[in-house]
Amino acid sequence: MLMFRKRSPEFKFPLVWLAFILVRRHPYPMNLILSTHNVTLTKAIEDHIVSRISKLEHLASFAINARVTLEHDRTKAAERQFSCSIRLSLPGPDLFAADVESDLYAAMDLVAKKIEQQLRKRQNKRKARKHKVAARTKRSRQESEA
Repeated sequence: MLMFRKRSPEFKFPLVWLAFILVRRHPYPMNLILSTHNVTLTKAIEDHIVSRISKLEHLASFAINARVTLEHDRTKAAERQFSCSIRLSLPGPDLFAADVESDLYAAMDLVAKKIEQQLRKRQNKRKARKHKVAARTKRSRQESEA
C-alpha cells in the first residue's frame, strides 16, 4: 500500500511522501520523502526511486524514513550535473549516501547501491557481535573440558 502526499502548489519544490507497509518485522510503515531541486518529478523518476527503496526494505525493515533529494545543477561540468542523495533514518546513527553523475538514473542507482552496502555492513557487524560472544563461551567450555 502506498500513501501519496504532495505539497500544495504555492511551494517551490515538489515533495512526495510514500509509505511502505511491512507485515512481518516492523508494524509501522517506512516513509519516503522525495524532494527535487531544478528537476521535474515525472512518474518514471518516482517509480524508479520507489523500486530502489523497496529493494532496500528487506535489509532495513526497521527504517523510519528515507529522504531522497534529486538536484540538477547546470553550472557544473556535464559529467557532474545531476546529484542524488539518500538519508535513511534508522534506530541509531542515520545512513547517508550521495553521488553526482551525468545521468540522473545512474546517480539514483549508485546511491541506492551505496546505501545497500552500508546496510549490509551494519547488519554483518551486528551478526558478528552476536557470534563473537557465543564463540567465546564455546571456546571456554571446550578448554575447561580438556
